[in-house]
Amino acid sequence: MWRGCRRLLQGRSSPARLPRLPLVAGGSGPVGPGGGRTYAPPAERKRFYQNVSISQGEGGFEINLDHRKLKTPQAKLFTVPSEALAIAVATEWDSQKDTIKFYTMHLTTLCNTALDNPTQRNKMQLIRAAVKFLETDTVCYRVEEPAALAELQKKEWDPVVAWAEKRYNVAIGSSTSILGPNIPASTKETFVSHLASYNMWALQGIEYVITQLKSLILSMGLIDRHITVEKAVLLSRLEEEYQIQRWGSVEWAHDYDLCELRARAAAGTLFVHLCSESSTVKHKLLQD
Repeated sequence: MWRGCRRLLQGRSSPARLPRLPLVAGGSGPVGPGGGRTYAPPAERKRFYQNVSISQGEGGFEINLDHRKLKTPQAKLFTVPSEALAIAVATEWDSQKDTIKFYTMHLTTLCNTALDNPTQRNKMQLIRAAVKFLETDTVCYRVEEPAALAELQKKEWDPVVAWAEKRYNVAIGSSTSILGPNIPASTKETFVSHLASYNMWALQGIEYVITQLKSLILSMGLIDRHITVEKAVLLSRLEEEYQIQRWGSVEWAHDYDLCELRARAAAGTLFVHLCSESSTVKHKLLQD
């Protein structure tokens, strides 16, 4: 990606501020653990710019579409905290063809959510909402029947639960009860303390990944690089994949859903890491 974005860095400029680009929030979007929604931009729009560049302003790094500065749905200047994230967002815009497909621009959407904070939650509210997912975590809910699925869950989910228990020195467990496992208060507080080490931007990304995988445990395994995106998505869809293997899938729909989930989980994870990096990119990494 770095070599592909080299010209974005070389083309940096500080164009004059022009009127807000008409990028507005839609009426619905992904529901977060706290009940809030991220932005759901228009599905598509004809591309209205030729060149994409980034520039550094007082508040961080900005995205320029020709000589216009990108704005958020609430008309705030689109400014991100790190150069690496700016390059990634600029790449999303630069890769659009004749039509801008907003639904493919997950990093841009996450930045808009972080900048506008439409649900007006503070850092602790974001953390508590993420930790609350432990109570309904996908990998903690087990079935007793059919026996083959129960065995598959044990085989595939137990190792990642064991990893999380060792990694964070907590007790999690699993349950076949409809009420779910009884997560100790000490476990929840440990995760609260761990998530508090992330900044607000990264927490928005963590929440996004959790809503995709329906699992705090899988999300942290993915963000901590313990499991890959493909593995995390497979584990989050284990029961569905079991049913597909048994009964078959709807032609093309299954593959589309799988690819979409992988894209969202990957984008959220990348967002977390880019928001946790230093503000500038070492330019020697951009050399061919």
